[in-house]
Amino acid sequence: MRKIIVIGGGATGIMAAIRAAECGGQVTLLEKMPQIGRKLRITGKGRCNLTNTADVAEVVKNIPGNGKFLFSALKNFSPVDTVNFFESLGVKTKVERGGRVFPASDDATEVIDALLRRLVILGVEVKTNSPVTDILAEDKKIVGVKVGDKIFDCDAVILATGGMSYPATGSSGDGLKFARRLGHKVTEILPALVPLETEEDFVQDLQGLTLKNVRVKLLADGKKISEQFGEMLFTHFGVSGPIILTLSRQAAKLLAEKKFVELEINLKPALTPEQLDARLLRDFDKFKRKTIKNSLIELLPAKLIPIVLDLSYLPEEKRVDEITSAERRRLLEILRGLPLTITKTRPIAEAIVTAGGVDVKEIDPRTMRSKLVENLFIVGEVADVDGFTGGFNLQAAWSMGNAAGKALMTENF
Repeated sequence: MRKIIVIGGGATGIMAAIRAAECGGQVTLLEKMPQIGRKLRITGKGRCNLTNTADVAEVVKNIPGNGKFLFSALKNFSPVDTVNFFESLGVKTKVERGGRVFPASDDATEVIDALLRRLVILGVEVKTNSPVTDILAEDKKIVGVKVGDKIFDCDAVILATGGMSYPATGSSGDGLKFARRLGHKVTEILPALVPLETEEDFVQDLQGLTLKNVRVKLLADGKKISEQFGEMLFTHFGVSGPIILTLSRQAAKLLAEKKFVELEINLKPALTPEQLDARLLRDFDKFKRKTIKNSLIELLPAKLIPIVLDLSYLPEEKRVDEITSAERRRLLEILRGLPLTITKTRPIAEAIVTAGGVDVKEIDPRTMRSKLVENLFIVGEVADVDGFTGGFNLQAAWSMGNAAGKALMTENF
């Protein structure tokens, strides 16, 4: 039997171990933490967003970090295959908004328990508290791995250690160091799906405020780069929430390039400028004997009103019937483009995923086999692959693990 070592007990490593064992390999799974699947336990806020109902082409579009590289792996193990796989393990699923697929129980523990049962049935040896310190190669061919002073001989290694986000789950960049030592190029590491910090300190007054159905535009040196529609959240340091996380990957790259990065929040994107102006005039007429502050109570959340007025250079206590057309136009501009200056992302340890990793040009997209080191397979976030929220990152993990695990037992291995 071929001896396979999987380094890393996350989603990708577990799937790779299962597939390799199903194909007849003698598989050992090495995990540095006390448990496997620690990051799985916290995905989807503990509910585990397994995949998305999108077709393969749509999944690729939602993986901005080298999604096209995954086309073959996704074709061979699609979102439909993922759902069928977990159903076969006894995990019933359900579909929610945006095509997100969750276990019907809303419990990530059920997913991990099902995977653990499968590993046991297949005879995979799972060794926790076993941090790998080196991958051993001779003449560019894998011969074993080192755990402390102990050496494990093997015929192949699947490197599935993850990126550098959520280091408490075990993803602390070890795999990137191993890959570099073996001669692989590692692209720039940046946080992705991460909250953003702002220069403006008024966000502290808005902490906890969620805005729904807003449109946020990302700009670099005054030029529009991208925009997203949906939900966002103010925090004590800046902004977060689904659409901010989606924009954060580009923001991180722009900041790394020393660009001046801004956000503009359209608070009422459903209304044209003319319609919003008409709405303001109606409210002004309705509250004509009140202050401007009190006239906006039906248009904006209370916390946001003083901020919007300050940015519009309008005194809160000014009466509505004293507002000039020029002042109303300024207010209109802020309602359609509340500006925020982005100074940096939150630390990579707080990012949901890592952007960057082993250059995918050095990995065979059909098998995840290294093109530089014989019998080394590189999967998951240790590779330069990352996607948006919505189940796309986990789908990439399942597909890459499936590809590597099966490829390990082919005739040309």
